Amino acid sequence: MLHKQIGKTAVAAVLALSLLGTAPHVGQVYAEPAISVKLDDVTLTFDAAPRVDKGVTYVPFRTVGEALGIQITWNSKTQTVKAIGSVKGQSTEVLLQVGSTTATVNGKQVKLAAPPVQREGRVLIPLSSFSSQFGVDVGWNQATRTVSLVSPQREMHLRAFYALQSFQERDLVASMNSVAFGWSRIDREGQFTLQGDEYRLPAAAGDVTPQSMVADAADQKIKPYLMVYALDGNGELTKVLSDSSLRQKSIEGITAAVTENGFGGVVLDFEGLGFKLDVVNQQKLLNDYVKQLKAALPHDVALSLAVPPLNSAYKGYDYKTLASIADDLIVMAYQYNPVGTKSQVPEPNSLVDQAIQLALQAGVPKQKLLLGISLSSETAISVDDKLGLAKRYDLKGAAFWRLGLFRLYNNGMEAAVNASVVKE
Repeated sequence: MLHKQIGKTAVAAVLALSLLGTAPHVGQVYAEPAISVKLDDVTLTFDAAPRVDKGVTYVPFRTVGEALGIQITWNSKTQTVKAIGSVKGQSTEVLLQVGSTTATVNGKQVKLAAPPVQREGRVLIPLSSFSSQFGVDVGWNQATRTVSLVSPQREMHLRAFYALQSFQERDLVASMNSVAFGWSRIDREGQFTLQGDEYRLPAAAGDVTPQSMVADAADQKIKPYLMVYALDGNGELTKVLSDSSLRQKSIEGITAAVTENGFGGVVLDFEGLGFKLDVVNQQKLLNDYVKQLKAALPHDVALSLAVPPLNSAYKGYDYKTLASIADDLIVMAYQYNPVGTKSQVPEPNSLVDQAIQLALQAGVPKQKLLLGISLSSETAISVDDKLGLAKRYDLKGAAFWRLGLFRLYNNGMEAAVNASVVKE
């Protein structure tokens, strides 16, 4: 399993976790300099600072445990912690008892580096031994006093956008749960079309036709979506959403294209709403359109929306209502870097993290949220930061823009993604 390098310095101290919150003061505590903890290269925020006691580093457990997707229960009668997680798709159960240097892992006894202890109602668990049971890599940088954690590979829903330039990478479709074919748009005149310079049904390549590609994906249980792109750069999308005739005509076109070409879903990529015009009105127009489209589509056809992040300049998207109508939302948490930034300059992790939190706070269920990742912005070193955030918040999955970029830079992107996540 490929992980980003986190340093070869051995972990000199036994790392530990507090089960119920802030670790207590046990004997002499060295609070300076401060210790930071990073998971997948993104700093974890605690309600109390990590601290060292007699060479042992303690951090609030709930933050780390929840971020790793590990379920924890505490039996006060037996003084036992039960932790359940997943390693390479297999459920792993670990039992640790206060004062015992022996853990039980899937029914087998394993020696611990140090026993769990209880101090003032807190249970401290040796992270260096405990985390290894769940495939978490642990590193310690003495110079920066940083604990580095790399989460294990996890299953999640993976979706890729297939653009006209993706033909050479079509074999990668097999590694996805769904694929959105970017072959249609609502043009500047408000007409839905499968023809044009930017978005169109691609020409056949021998026996390979657009319809055969869609059918092949469906045969492999990979849901094929038709992506419909529209832009409100000059108010053209607002015109469609506001005009009942244009609205109905576009919905009829989308529905016909789905039926005629065998698509199993639709992804609406309607961009630019709420930048200049009234936000509330823009949100209502989009909500009404999505409701009308959902009602028109066959019952077995899924509906997804790609939406800008809530920490962007585009506010015409009512996340909660859209999520209640659609099967899922893709938050396009990218394009934070200044216009003109060269390719492969990673998006700021802090802003991507904020985008996820804002979507969840807006009322989008985590099981309906996919993190959109622009591969043109990321590198093999940075892409697992973003995937780590999708895992940290236990999202439905990730959506990659776009399939044709996986191998473009020849920089190990494909291997890095495969090391972090695998399709469910």
